[in-house]
Amino acid sequence: MKLIKKTAEYSVLERRDGRYAVKSKNGKMINGDDKVAILVAEKLVKAPAPKPVEKEASSEEE
Repeated sequence: MKLIKKTAEYSVLERRDGRYAVKSKNGKMINGDDKVAILVAEKLVKAPAPKPVEKEASSEEE
């Protein structure tokens, strides 16, 4: 893995397949929403847009 950025709290690494990994200062990998928040803050990825809520068509037809 290639080091992209290192801070006091975490290190951002780029994997060989082009995706990113985030490692905490104590050596554990960070996953989930925390990882996404870090990558968005570093401007490495864009935040996914929330899916629009679909109204139920069956209740309107009745």
